[in-house]
Amino acid sequence: MSRTISPLVPAFLLLLCLGLQLANGSVTDTIGPGQSLTTSETIVSAKGKFELGFFSPGNSTRNYVGIWYKKDSNRTVVWVANRERPFPNSSAVLTLNPDGNLVISGGRMEYTVANTSAGRDTYAMLLDTGNLRVTKRVSGVVLWQSFEHPTDTVLPGMNVSDFTTGWSLTSWKSTEDPAPGPFTLHLGSWNKLLRGSWKELFVMKGSEIYWSSALIGRLADILVIVGESVTWRSKYTDEMLRMVLDASGQLRLLSWAEVDRSWHLLPSPKCGAYALCGDYSICSETTDRGCDCLPGFKQVVAEGIKSSGRGCVRKIDLKCGNYTKFFPLSQVDWPSNPNKLDISDSVECMSACSTNCSCIAYAYDHRNHDCLVWEGPLLNVKQLSEDDGYGNDFYLKLDPSELSTKGHKNAKVAGLLWAAIIPTISLALVFSLFVYCVRRKKELKENGDDLLLLDLSMTIESNSSELTESIRHGNSRRGEVKMPLFSFASVSAATDNFSDANKLGEGGFGPVYKGILLRGDEVAVKRLSRKSGQGWEELKNEAILIATLQHKNLVRLLGCCIEGDEKILVYEYMPNKSLDFFLFDAEKRKILDWGKRIQIIQGVAQGLLYLHQYSRLRIIHRDLKASNILLDTDMNPKISDFGMARIFGGNESEANTNRIVGTQDFEWPEEHWFLST
Repeated sequence: MSRTISPLVPAFLLLLCLGLQLANGSVTDTIGPGQSLTTSETIVSAKGKFELGFFSPGNSTRNYVGIWYKKDSNRTVVWVANRERPFPNSSAVLTLNPDGNLVISGGRMEYTVANTSAGRDTYAMLLDTGNLRVTKRVSGVVLWQSFEHPTDTVLPGMNVSDFTTGWSLTSWKSTEDPAPGPFTLHLGSWNKLLRGSWKELFVMKGSEIYWSSALIGRLADILVIVGESVTWRSKYTDEMLRMVLDASGQLRLLSWAEVDRSWHLLPSPKCGAYALCGDYSICSETTDRGCDCLPGFKQVVAEGIKSSGRGCVRKIDLKCGNYTKFFPLSQVDWPSNPNKLDISDSVECMSACSTNCSCIAYAYDHRNHDCLVWEGPLLNVKQLSEDDGYGNDFYLKLDPSELSTKGHKNAKVAGLLWAAIIPTISLALVFSLFVYCVRRKKELKENGDDLLLLDLSMTIESNSSELTESIRHGNSRRGEVKMPLFSFASVSAATDNFSDANKLGEGGFGPVYKGILLRGDEVAVKRLSRKSGQGWEELKNEAILIATLQHKNLVRLLGCCIEGDEKILVYEYMPNKSLDFFLFDAEKRKILDWGKRIQIIQGVAQGLLYLHQYSRLRIIHRDLKASNILLDTDMNPKISDFGMARIFGGNESEANTNRIVGTQDFEWPEEHWFLST
């Protein structure tokens, strides 16, 4: 059975095609597949903001396809499609061909603007942002857009930069020639060696840096950095703003004013223009002076007139081989075109410039450890404010007489100032010293207890109750720890004037003596040696830590003596000395059967567990070894020598230290500590 086609179907298709043609004719912002624009035709964005068509700049007869502002009668062009391929005659057309490619053709010439090869399911539309897009009609996928191929202008809504792809703008060759000019604008970190990851705008003329300026910070309300891209904030897309790199190499931010229907230059950094002040000058962003000569330089005089724009010259020329000095400048933006030397030390960097007759200035980047030197004219030096956040130190080579002259000018003022300050400081120091001596003498008099009268049984109870009371009232901070302070005379008497007969041994801290009290009790007296590698910090650390710790496997501190140069700690006496006394003696080690060894191991482990987890202060000993494990009458172990210990906060798992810990030439980490047989 054959099917018949209703005569209404062809009629419907014809009407549909006519309807589409009418629709296409009425949409002035779109070029459909197969449609063309002649040199006399244009398309206009939906709200009439931008217009696309052919134009001839100035008095030129060459034809270009471009986008310009509709309301600007001067046709301010923001994008050019064929800046390197102008068409010489007026017969050129812009066509979206059946392959989906946007092509300019005329005579025997043809230039492809957008190569999508997407077929007839495409259309080109001019948006009110100034962006020309080629899009798939059904899916809406953007195949190509002019914002990704800028010429010399940045518009609101444009993705200004992708730091990873090396985005750039290129100036026109002249005001009447859109061909690529000598200046290119880049956004990124051209001089990572200078400012690390700081993102900035910089203009290059050929292969050399023409000028640079950290304008991202100054345009923070316009440009926003998101990851590795910089985009013009969308809230500005409804305003007529543009940023253009002109043919002279200057970057300008302009705004349209409806009042006089013209473009106005927005305020820019005072020192934004390249080489504004000339050679060997400095432009100040912080004062109204603007341009000034660098120290040691004077303005160029031409025909009796000083001109800051002409730059400056040296007051005293440098002679190769003569002694020179460097004048420091702080908070400056470094001059253009430095040379980087393979030197990673600031002193060597200074020396390299000092011995090089061609070097006129140097700087050392402490963040990246780079040495930078300048040999040519210094251009684009800027004095920045503290708020800029990227100022650097800079050292200018001068004749020594220049520095001495500067010092002479301030000598009288400085002399008068010091004449008033020095007597005041001297009186204050004398008074402070007097007060300190009086208070110290009173403190020693009040706290200089007699060690010979110490009652060990009472000491145990009082220390425990005092610490308990301190914890209860929340006063257990390190600076508030209290302990008996013995007089040196009583300590000396207890040890028989530190006789060798009472000497128990000697460690990194100093000698340890046995002291005998009036009741017959024995104590251990640890005296800081002047030759000791340890010192006041270790003694103070040990005293504070042990006084705040209470555990049966930690040695107990009874008090201390600090008098003159003497620094002494007094401990409970351990009659069986230290563990190494048994371990490393062939006969005495036999006393340590496996039962006692296990007892000692468990005791040390309990002490460490208390220090690491259960004490009020989390403490890492850092110098645990057999000589620091003391044994009492019943061979119970007690950990001693906390001079190198480190306090951790409750939530800390690591810390840094600037001090070498442990005993020299000795390695016994507590995490690998074991008992040798």
